[in-house]
Amino acid sequence: MRYAADRYARKGGDLATGRDAVDVAVMGGGAFGLAAALACARRGAAVRLVEARHIGAGASGGLVGALAPHAPEGWTPLKALQLEALVAAPAWWAEVARDGGIDPGFARTGRVQPLADAEAVARARARAEGAAAHWPATARWEVLPADRVPGLVVHSPTGLVVHDTLSARLHPRRACAALAGALRAAGGVIVEGAGHAAEPGPAAAVVWATGWEGLTALRDARNRPLGGGVKGQALALRLAAAGAPQISAPGLHIVPHADGTVAIGSTSERDFDTPDGTDAQLDAVLARAVAACPALAAAPVIERWAGVRPRARTRAPVVGAWPGRPGHYVANGGFKIGFALAPLLAERLAELLLDGRNRLPPGLAPAAD
Repeated sequence: MRYAADRYARKGGDLATGRDAVDVAVMGGGAFGLAAALACARRGAAVRLVEARHIGAGASGGLVGALAPHAPEGWTPLKALQLEALVAAPAWWAEVARDGGIDPGFARTGRVQPLADAEAVARARARAEGAAAHWPATARWEVLPADRVPGLVVHSPTGLVVHDTLSARLHPRRACAALAGALRAAGGVIVEGAGHAAEPGPAAAVVWATGWEGLTALRDARNRPLGGGVKGQALALRLAAAGAPQISAPGLHIVPHADGTVAIGSTSERDFDTPDGTDAQLDAVLARAVAACPALAAAPVIERWAGVRPRARTRAPVVGAWPGRPGHYVANGGFKIGFALAPLLAERLAELLLDGRNRLPPGLAPAAD
């Protein structure tokens, strides 16, 4: 199944039309689809990625881009997987930037979490033990006075915050563009504007990474959807704080980016009328952000954004062979950790497709029943 991409160019056909057979066709140009296509192309496969609208058109084209670890307690295989991905992220994104010539805006700037009360302080100090047990020695989880952490001034009711140095950020749109650039540099073909009824064309393997609508359409043996969509609203302010840690509280992320903006998000809406409309709920998010970080009050709002994130019923991503459809695979359900997990899951999915080696966690496979 592994062929050099130029084999198809020599045939005189047109990969972009879908008429030529490829090793791997990837449906969807978000974080999961782009990362999977890139991982396969780097292994020498002929790859065609088909996107209904444009690269990063769905939830992956948002504003926030927080890459944060799960709380270091109640350790699970999924938490371990995300930790492995976060540890490998700097080298992986640096390679993407080098190959495609586009900066994804990645930086390990850390994270600050205000602590609301004595119970939160006690819980945070207990979690420090979990971080010491599971995180690499170079990463820290500390409870500190708020005035001792770097970056934007944070208001904390207790005067204390958690400061961790493992969290990172990237700019989602820049990251999608960087992945697309690296994919093209590796010989992959990208077809944009194909429409939602587009077919993958002849391919030895097809990866379905079609976002929340695709996840809703994916059914188990009882004809139940494996997941659905949760809408999120976010906004961007003009404020230069590029090296500052992100600020996190329940339901709130404040992420300073390298381009002189600060992203704030997000809502979590199971029920919504329009997938891309913003409303007063976003104003409430901004008010909470200003209460946590008063410096944001004077920063002008330059964009309001909304999109729908794919969320599986299990809350874990759905990645693996599609039951009952030989040669078809699913990579979906990234929800709020899609950019964090996409690189690692893409590499393991490429191993499965091209080498027959399955190192994907069993709990992520699409359920047959």
